Amino acid sequence: MTRPEDGSSDAKIQPGYRGLLENVALLLEEARNAAARTVNSFITVTYWEIGRRIVEHEQHGKSKPGYGDQVIQRLATDLTARLGRGFSRRNVFQMRQFYLLYREAGLHRPAKALPPPPEKVQTPSALSLAGEAAAGFPLPWSHYVRLLSVEKPEARAFYETEALRGGWSVRQLDRQIATLVFERTGLSRGPQIGDVKSLQKTSGYSVPPEQEIRDPLVLEFLGLKDEYSESDLEEALVFHLEHFLLELGNDFAFLARQKRLRVGDEWYRIDLLFFHRRLRCLVIIDLKLGKFTHADAGQMNLYLNYAREHWTNPDEHPPVGLILCSEKDEAVAHYALGNLANKVLAREYKIALPTEKELAHELTRRRRSFHL
Repeated sequence: MTRPEDGSSDAKIQPGYRGLLENVALLLEEARNAAARTVNSFITVTYWEIGRRIVEHEQHGKSKPGYGDQVIQRLATDLTARLGRGFSRRNVFQMRQFYLLYREAGLHRPAKALPPPPEKVQTPSALSLAGEAAAGFPLPWSHYVRLLSVEKPEARAFYETEALRGGWSVRQLDRQIATLVFERTGLSRGPQIGDVKSLQKTSGYSVPPEQEIRDPLVLEFLGLKDEYSESDLEEALVFHLEHFLLELGNDFAFLARQKRLRVGDEWYRIDLLFFHRRLRCLVIIDLKLGKFTHADAGQMNLYLNYAREHWTNPDEHPPVGLILCSEKDEAVAHYALGNLANKVLAREYKIALPTEKELAHELTRRRRSFHL
């Protein structure tokens, strides 16, 4: 007798079986994902607790030179011999550093610490207590290892919050830290062109659009060479849309590319069209090679006037224009964008990943330009 391809031995149960199978499979998948998250949190809080106990043990022998290093090395050797891989000197040191950084910053210390070392094997009640403590560290241990390299407590807290909110992988977190997203976001929230308070009163934006778009944008993931066209740039951005959305920031949703509009007898095309959920408005992106010019601002203003009248829904705020250019003159941007009826932002983009030192220098230069 030949069995059905889906594994069912009785053809009579075929009509309702597929639904049952899908429901059970989904339930198991959700359970496994939840279990994995619980295990990750439990491991993280366990490493935090190991760090705490190392520090407290060191305090009793701190009068001996190099005592802390000796303890970490001995602990790494003995744990590896007893439990196997995962307890190198570097890993044990990271556990100690993890505890110290988060203790000093006053961040995420579990509401209930794990109990002191027991005489016997850990009891079920102790494990339950550890589970409650694990809620204080929502990210996997690999994320916290990457966060250890972030010196500023406020920057570390920013990346942790954004990684949790955006569901970043450790690779995405690494990229965001390496491209100084915290500093670039802070720059975009610095002194801005135009009267933000007036804009909030007239447009109803819950936050200024300037705060939602970083400056500059780093697009190293496009893989473009020295010579490329605007169409090449657009094609690469759409092809790498997931990375582009990550670089733009949270709450952007892609709507269209090369969207056509007719004004009078002329046809125009908008390079990219997005919607921002938090701002509740359309975001029109115009891609430019070379320097930003006053003509770019005029063209974008035309697009925004049309979008406001024909594409904006009654419950949405006025659209925002974003001009991405490879070079921006702050003085030209100041006079070209000031006092426009619509909100237009000019942002510079970089297609090669600069070093952290180079990017930090550029951000410092731009901050100083605000005060000239």
